Amino acid sequence: MMLRWAKVSDGKGDHCDSEEMDMGFNVLGGDEIVKSKRLIVRPRIRVWMARAITTVILWTCVVQLMAIGEFWGPRLLKGMPHCFSHQDESPVIAKAFLPAKVVLPPKRIHKNNGYLMVSCNGGLNQMRAAICDMVTIARHLNVTLIVPELDKTSFWADPSEFQDIFDVDNFIGSLRDEVRILKELPPRLKRRVEQGLFYSLPPVSWSNISYYEKQILPLLLKHKVVHLNRTDARLANNGLPLKIQRLRCRVNYNALRFTSQIEELGRKIVKILRQKGPFLVLHLRYEMDMLAFSGCTHGCDSREVEELTTMRYAYPWWKEKVINSELKRQDGLCPLTPEETTLVLTALGIDQSIQIYIAAGEIYDGERRMASLRATFPNVVRKETLLEPSDLKYFQNHSSQMAALDYLVSLESDIFIPTYDGNMAKVVEGHRRFLGFKRTMLLDRKHVVHLIDQYTNGSLSWDEFSIMVKKTHANRMGNPKRRIIIPDRPKEEDYFYSNPQECFQFQDEPLSSP
Repeated sequence: MMLRWAKVSDGKGDHCDSEEMDMGFNVLGGDEIVKSKRLIVRPRIRVWMARAITTVILWTCVVQLMAIGEFWGPRLLKGMPHCFSHQDESPVIAKAFLPAKVVLPPKRIHKNNGYLMVSCNGGLNQMRAAICDMVTIARHLNVTLIVPELDKTSFWADPSEFQDIFDVDNFIGSLRDEVRILKELPPRLKRRVEQGLFYSLPPVSWSNISYYEKQILPLLLKHKVVHLNRTDARLANNGLPLKIQRLRCRVNYNALRFTSQIEELGRKIVKILRQKGPFLVLHLRYEMDMLAFSGCTHGCDSREVEELTTMRYAYPWWKEKVINSELKRQDGLCPLTPEETTLVLTALGIDQSIQIYIAAGEIYDGERRMASLRATFPNVVRKETLLEPSDLKYFQNHSSQMAALDYLVSLESDIFIPTYDGNMAKVVEGHRRFLGFKRTMLLDRKHVVHLIDQYTNGSLSWDEFSIMVKKTHANRMGNPKRRIIIPDRPKEEDYFYSNPQECFQFQDEPLSSP
């Protein structure tokens, strides 16, 4: 092969605008030219190619320098205040605040059977449990879940969106090996939904997974998009495959993280409390809406009873209207009053110098009703008293975000005591069990009310009252135990999220039967 380069001039000298290169490729075989080809390379093309090659080389150098910097940076730049860590920080502390590298699981590949939209109802923790159930249902049916819509029409009228409370990217990414989750429907399907071309229904409460296979999946295959417009307690507590129960836990304890702003402020509250010693979280469920809804008016005057009754009738979705408050209290179905709570805490021997953090909204007639608790336990605090107003500025009028702060503090407390078994009490109880059976005192309200009445009317001395209260709660500290199962009466059996036993890693200690 012969490679021939020749310079061609147009007769006007070597001016660069007229210069061309003639490149010929001659394949010699018996002095015969088999193929010849001319390639004209103009100066502008040469300049462009030179610039492109230079750019590639420069970027390659930058990438290499960055890679080297990750290894040598902390050593070479140690003295510079804007790099890596401050000199006054220990390596352990500096390392603790470095963001952890997020490793997402691989995506699960499966045939998509449709798109599931859900509208959650209720308060924060009722919606939290519902989201766990809806993820599990979407996974079992092999459908794509759209990020759940939160309740904005309930009593609290909180306008918060999902991403205002939960880390939506972690929610989607951490579960992608189980279920496909999208922030919104694909454009074509979104237009159909806007035109009302989708199927909406409330699923049957406490349903087994077979209900969703036989009733909901055919609707998804037919309509492509199905909207579940109520989500509270729509999946059974028991009788489900182990993998479904464990996925409910994975969503609850791993995927549903609060936003960084909520997490940061929650940590700040805990830090303030810890600086002053141990603390107890009292979930004192004695807000106006709770009393109106439940019809529990023990200790209220006639004006307050009338006010609470009027409120109950004002909300049509609160179905129970005529309520016998005293009968309900004797059955243990009312939250303890602040005065009753003070007696119980004292009888249990709670140190009167301990900090008591009130995890609740505004206490009804708080100045009067909280007087005895504050007199007995002077270190009663709330997030509003621990933080500056500026800290809570963006959380005001967002009840779910405020409840999220209380949730985080409740998880970290030395003792957690709810005075009513609402959704927050149950979900926090289960989460504290998951974290290692942290001390959670579950008050037996029916028995406690009976003891309080006996003490009040003089049938029991203080010592007798205290001994009996302690004895009643000796085995009600959040210890490992089996859930109580009552077939065909799911409302009366133990709630899955208060004791998700399928998700615990038990070692030597066996579960006790109730």
